[in-house]
Amino acid sequence: MPPWLLGSLCCCLLAARAALGGGSAGAEAEEEKLIRVLVLLPQDDAYLFSLGRVRPAIEYAVRSLRESGGGLPPGYSFQLTYEDSACGNRALFSLVDMVALQRRRPDLLLGPVCEYAAAPVARLAAHWDVPMLSAGALAAGFGAKGGEYSHLTRVAPAYAKMGEMLLALFRHHQWSRATLLYSDSNPERSCYFAMEGVHVVFQEEAFHMAVHSFDESSRHLDLDDVVRTLQTGERVVIMCASGDTIRNIMLAAHRQGMTNGDYAFFNIELFNSSSYGNGSWRRGDKHDLEAKKAYSYLQTVTLLRTVKPEFEKFSLEVKSSVQKQGLHEDDYVS
Repeated sequence: MPPWLLGSLCCCLLAARAALGGGSAGAEAEEEKLIRVLVLLPQDDAYLFSLGRVRPAIEYAVRSLRESGGGLPPGYSFQLTYEDSACGNRALFSLVDMVALQRRRPDLLLGPVCEYAAAPVARLAAHWDVPMLSAGALAAGFGAKGGEYSHLTRVAPAYAKMGEMLLALFRHHQWSRATLLYSDSNPERSCYFAMEGVHVVFQEEAFHMAVHSFDESSRHLDLDDVVRTLQTGERVVIMCASGDTIRNIMLAAHRQGMTNGDYAFFNIELFNSSSYGNGSWRRGDKHDLEAKKAYSYLQTVTLLRTVKPEFEKFSLEVKSSVQKQGLHEDDYVS
C-alpha cells in the first residue's frame, strides 16, 4: 500500500463515516463511533493480494491515522474484520453472512480484488450505499461509474489505462496492427482481463488485432506451434503469461528467427511479484545465453515503483510484518 493508497483509504474511511446518520445517546452513541471495516481478500497466499500480504499494510494505515491524530474526528476508531474472499462467490457470501449475523452493514469494504469476486460485492455496495475500496477490479467493465459500480474506488491503474499507454506508444511508432497473445488458464483470468483492457482501447481506434489464447497448464501445449501462429500474424506482439512461459515463447521465437528486428515483443507483467514467476531471462540453465539474446527484443510493461522516502519506510515495515508470517520477501509486491 503506497502513500497514495494510504491517502485514499483515509478519505474513504471519512466518507464512510460521513455517510452514517447521527447516533443516539449513551451506549449507542459510543458504538456509533466505531467505523466498521470489512476486509475481503483471499486467504490463499498463491494470490497476489492475499490477506497475509495486505493485512500488515491495512494495519499500518490505521496505525498511522491513529498516531498522527489527524483525519478522524475525536473518539472515532476502526473495527477491522477480515474474511476470506477466495476469488469467487465466497466474498459475497461472507458479506451477506456478516450482515445477517450482526444485523448491521459495514461502513466500508476493502476488497475483493479478483474480478469475479469484486463484481457482486460492488453491486451490493452500491445498493446499500456503502463505499468499497479495492486494489483490484481492474477490468474494463468496472469503469462505468454511473450504475452498479458507483461506490467502487479503484486505487490501482485499470487495465484500460495500460491500454492507453500502449496506444500512445503505437501512435508514436505509427503502428496500427497487433497480435494479442495470452494465457487463459487460471480461475481469476488475470491475463484475459489485462488483454481486454488493451483490446477495448485499440478497438476504439479501429486498430486491427489478431487475438490468440492458450492454456499454459495443458500437457499438450506446444509453444513452437504458438510461435508459428505468430509468424503468420502481425509484427507487433503483446503477451501476458507466467514468467516461465514468456521465456519459453521468446526462446522459440529466437530459434525461429523472429528476434532479428522484424518483430516487436511486449510482455505485460504489472506487478513485481513472484506470483507471476521470475520475469527475467536468467534461470541458471543451459538456455540462459540464448534467452538473454532473445530478451533483447522483449519489452516488459510494469508499474513504476516510487522511490519516495515515505514509501521506502512503509515498504520496509510491511515487508518485515509479512516475513514474520512466513512469506518470502520475493512474494511481497513492491
